[in-house]
Amino acid sequence: MYDALSNFRDAIRATGLEPPDAIDPGKLHRFPGIGKRPSNRAGWCLLFDDRQGGCFGDWSTGLSRTWKAKRNKTSSRSERTAFARRVEEARRQAKAERYARQADAAKRAAAIWIAATPAPGNHPYLIRKHIQPHGARMHKGALTLPVVDFTGRLTSLQFIAADGGKLLLSGGRKRGCFIPVAGDMPNPSRIILCEGWATGCTLAEDDPTAMVLAAIDAGNLEPVALAARRRWPAVELVIASDDDRLTAGNPGVTKAKAAAIATGTLLALPQWPENAPAHLTDFNDLNVWLLQQVEQGGAI
Repeated sequence: MYDALSNFRDAIRATGLEPPDAIDPGKLHRFPGIGKRPSNRAGWCLLFDDRQGGCFGDWSTGLSRTWKAKRNKTSSRSERTAFARRVEEARRQAKAERYARQADAAKRAAAIWIAATPAPGNHPYLIRKHIQPHGARMHKGALTLPVVDFTGRLTSLQFIAADGGKLLLSGGRKRGCFIPVAGDMPNPSRIILCEGWATGCTLAEDDPTAMVLAAIDAGNLEPVALAARRRWPAVELVIASDDDRLTAGNPGVTKAKAAAIATGTLLALPQWPENAPAHLTDFNDLNVWLLQQVEQGGAI
């Protein structure tokens, strides 16, 4: 016997999402995006009241899919038109809710950012990473970093604990946004785009003339790179890749290469000395390790 609800759930799972335990027809449900924490609500789905179709997606990746139940007969033109109308309405509903959540997160981010205090240079994370604060602030003991869009509008915050644990403000917009690390936003002479903020700090300290942007994660490199290329079409853009050598598929290099190809830009990879440990993955890791070798009097 055909079970529409089970098939809808299977279609969601096939994309890498894990649907909620209960799906009520006619109700928009939110759940974690692909690879996100249990508290995340980037995933969404809506099963139509008649269970004959539905939509689902992941706001964090831009995924959006339509599902239609199997039928024994071909749909008429009017039925196809009605189905398309319901799909469009479901997507409008999901989009409106996403915008509302992002607007609320932006307000919370602004309030936290205004109340936050400048980060001290002796914060344990900064010491361990051998980097300067670069405008970071403090909120409840965590380094607090602004996430902005290309208009300069604050969309979210990233928090980094003393032990290096990272969290993004719930509901905030990340896709296509970035953490400004250093440089002249209105008139950059060179742009370096990387994944993490600590890596960005290392790159900025190595090249003080560059504008450095941190995309937060590998999956956000391409959206940020494309937006940067549109904003500054004539400025040199370099994508500084992570090198996830011990991770299957090396997502750092794979995503960075895709971003470089999509934007026709330069790609830079860490150059590992022969004796560098395999667990090192980015330019900050390399810099910290090299400094440790010097301090210990070891050969590089």
